[in-house]
Amino acid sequence: MSREIETQVADDGVATLTLARSERRNALSIKMRDEITQQLADWADSAVRVVVLTGSGPTFCAGFDLNEFGQTELAQQIKDSSRRYHLAVWHFPKPLVAAVNGPAMGGGMDLTVLCDCRIASTAAVFGHPEIKFGAPPLFTPLQWIVGLGVARELCLTGRRMDAAEALRIGLVTRVTEPEELLGGALTMARSIIEAPQAALETAKRYLIGSASATFEDAFAVEHDQVFDEFLLGRPGPS
Repeated sequence: MSREIETQVADDGVATLTLARSERRNALSIKMRDEITQQLADWADSAVRVVVLTGSGPTFCAGFDLNEFGQTELAQQIKDSSRRYHLAVWHFPKPLVAAVNGPAMGGGMDLTVLCDCRIASTAAVFGHPEIKFGAPPLFTPLQWIVGLGVARELCLTGRRMDAAEALRIGLVTRVTEPEELLGGALTMARSIIEAPQAALETAKRYLIGSASATFEDAFAVEHDQVFDEFLLGRPGPS
């Protein structure tokens, strides 16, 4: 069975992870999430120093695979794989650079937010449309980047924003033409690895742990409780 991600590691330790379901707009299936989780685990204790994450085709990631959500027998598997994947991305001990080549919607936007740095193509679009379908999005890591007010508005409205607005609000730090995106992300990655690896990993631990609320505490509410109430039909705390 073919993999749903593609990987490459350069001699200097710069790795590229590409979401490779272009025919499904790189939707995050159970299989893809598990492959990402395992790949990051393999790279955590290896010569890889930084990872550039991007999508194949014209889309970065359309979010979770809605075909799977329609299969009630997969509900627990969807939740469990989702939890493992989100925490694997968040806790990856080395820098992650998102090269957002196209639309990053729902879970695709969350994936960019969980990375350390974001660079976008002019073709990139961001948004949380899942609110319109009854699934509240992740809020906490987004507000750490763009601020409380902007994050609240984006999560509640689910509206789309283009790369120019993403740059203006600080979601991304650079916008490039599509043909320059991957090169720009790799340049950023190689700028990062000019620092000693021990310093980078220490800084990454600090970045993960410095927020006022822990990611796990927020995630238990924004992810686990949402799945329990909206997918598994379990009542949340009163």
